[in-house]
Amino acid sequence: MFLSVFDMFKIGIGPSSSHTMGPMVAAGRFLETLRGRPFTAAGLRVSLHGSLAFTGVGHATDRAVILGLAGITPESYDASDAQDTLRRIAAERRVEPGALGRLRFDPKTDLVFDRKQALPGHANGMRLMATDAQGDVIAQETYYSVGGGFVLTEAELAEGRDTDDGPPVPNPFKSAREMLAMCAAKGTSIAALKRENELTRHSARTLDAGMARIWEVMSDCIARGLAAEGTLPGGLDVPRRAARIHGALLAERGMNQPAPHTINDWMCAYAMAVNEENAAGGQVVTAPTNGAAGVIPAVIRYWLDHVPGAHPSRLPEFLLTAAAIGGLVKHNASISGAECGCQAEVGSASAMGAAGLCAVLGGTPEQIENAAEIALEHHLGMTCDPVRGLVQVPCIERNGLGAIKAVSAASLSMRGDGTHLVPLDAAIETMRQTGRDMSDKYKETALGGLAVNVPNC
Repeated sequence: MFLSVFDMFKIGIGPSSSHTMGPMVAAGRFLETLRGRPFTAAGLRVSLHGSLAFTGVGHATDRAVILGLAGITPESYDASDAQDTLRRIAAERRVEPGALGRLRFDPKTDLVFDRKQALPGHANGMRLMATDAQGDVIAQETYYSVGGGFVLTEAELAEGRDTDDGPPVPNPFKSAREMLAMCAAKGTSIAALKRENELTRHSARTLDAGMARIWEVMSDCIARGLAAEGTLPGGLDVPRRAARIHGALLAERGMNQPAPHTINDWMCAYAMAVNEENAAGGQVVTAPTNGAAGVIPAVIRYWLDHVPGAHPSRLPEFLLTAAAIGGLVKHNASISGAECGCQAEVGSASAMGAAGLCAVLGGTPEQIENAAEIALEHHLGMTCDPVRGLVQVPCIERNGLGAIKAVSAASLSMRGDGTHLVPLDAAIETMRQTGRDMSDKYKETALGGLAVNVPNC
């Protein structure tokens, strides 16, 4: 089982990795498929199903699909250019994805939110179709956005593909138990195991540069969020709060004997800054998803700015350790809110953050595994119930609390020797079972929980 650090941490756009990034990626994959076909398509159609249909408008799924069909990718996304592209497509009712030429596509009629028919493979399903000059479908593919920006075709999902199919890695582990056994046998750290695996796919220079870029984007996102004010888009009129909280904390720095618990406010400010940027459609890093993108950057910023002895040179150790834990969660359960609720998003992020922090604090592999288990265990059962389907309430604050739990879990694990009753593997399996049993109302459909009990109009 191998999931790269660059699979778990992807640079993309808000507000959702599964509902925005994934559909954009799926559209790009469909275009690539059409480029390899012998026929010439004249038009395109899209139908969105399940959670994509119910909360797609609030998550900008329609915009993402349209831009993806126009040839735009999450990596190439520019907000200003995107707005111009959307206006042009709406007016001209066609897209021009490079070598495929001009294709008919009217966003009002050719993109359908099908809330009646769920697709069998996953809650986030979509069908993309190509039509001929008469409007008949000549090619069709079903895609599933399975969380964290990962996209699988119907066939790939049926095969159980969730990792790459590259060469074997030197340290293959599918469970935390196997991972700890390898660390013990080789006398090495989780980060070192993960790095050896990564080097089968990337050069050392590429790997280090890529991880530096991940933190650069995370840090820039925090900075933008701490500077921005105003109201978030979407109609809920949610005010940005990170800048105001940060300003108050800076003003209090000169006070004598500040309350110790204000460190939690610092972490919340960092996390909320990221998720406010995400809600506004800004550039973020999936960690492991957009909805949970603020947890890990907040934990890293807390460590760098508030923990004596912290140094950026150890950031790769943090990210590699966190990615190892995230890969276990994704492989054995899910990181998708539409599949397992928010326990799979913020819960996974908190476990990853706890593991990464424990590593750079000097924790043993056993203490790191314990830290991840503590953080995940205390998110079990958390629902995904965004008000009006927007990644704002309760998502933004929830990232702050996820960061606080991550730091607490790391600290608590460091007080012990790594021996504990509930293994991380058991917590991950419990999360999977809980997600399976959870009503669809609480899995990113905005049909239950806070989404229906909070006035939102």
